[in-house]
Amino acid sequence: MGGNIKNTDTRPVGIFDSGLGGLCAVREALKILPFEDIVYFGDSGRVPYGSRSYDIIKKYARQDINFLRSKDVKIILIACGTVASVAINDLKEAFPDIPIIGVVESACEKAVGISHEKHNKKIGVIGTEATISKGVYKKYITELDENCEVYGKSCPLFVPLVEHGNIRDKDFYMITKLTAEKYLRELKDLNLSSLILGCTHYPMIKEIIGEVMGEQTELTDAGLEAAYRLKKELTEKNLSTNAKTKGKLDIYISDEGINFRNIASNFLGFDINSDVTKIDIEKY
Repeated sequence: MGGNIKNTDTRPVGIFDSGLGGLCAVREALKILPFEDIVYFGDSGRVPYGSRSYDIIKKYARQDINFLRSKDVKIILIACGTVASVAINDLKEAFPDIPIIGVVESACEKAVGISHEKHNKKIGVIGTEATISKGVYKKYITELDENCEVYGKSCPLFVPLVEHGNIRDKDFYMITKLTAEKYLRELKDLNLSSLILGCTHYPMIKEIIGEVMGEQTELTDAGLEAAYRLKKELTEKNLSTNAKTKGKLDIYISDEGINFRNIASNFLGFDINSDVTKIDIEKY
């Protein structure tokens, strides 16, 4: 009868983003943590965050977290590069009773690892204007390896393109390809070892970004790396469930736009059959 009994925590995991891009992180979390219940909030009514002031970004993020806390989540993943770059330290201080993780650290660790493997210390980061101007990715990368050279580039049109476009449409492809070529021209010429997709919307156009950058540059998906970090945190903090049935996904949004379900299904990689509920985020 000996041995320690491992605790189990059946409360859901909370994930949020400024819009639907965080569903890319949810998609990976569903694969990595198949038995965990997940509550996702996408602030689709106020997307994008990246062009807003730091004070507004922090205000919105606090409301997002207050909503998730109302659902009794046990941990929160900020699946938004902008919020993780601008506000994560303030949020951890404001909500000390719940673990909060972002998308920055794990993506940086992956990119630095690639730079060591390739013996090429040039790393690129693309993200929203707020993410790039804050410089958090660069700061963390140089803390990991002071010899790394970090090149940032804001790509403000990527988020609205992804939120409102049909990624399977030929015209969308051409417009996005031209936009990517304009944004990424200087980065491509640098012969980077890796390029961090510092916004969880960007994996939706990963193929286009990869075509523009070329095979010599490996793309690092911040949402995917954050999902692995989430699993690690749950294990280390003894918060994992011991359920053996498939977890439930509940999706909450602040506005249901045209073709919402089609766009959300594109992010998730499957047709939505989960509960989708519109809420008034200003109440939080």
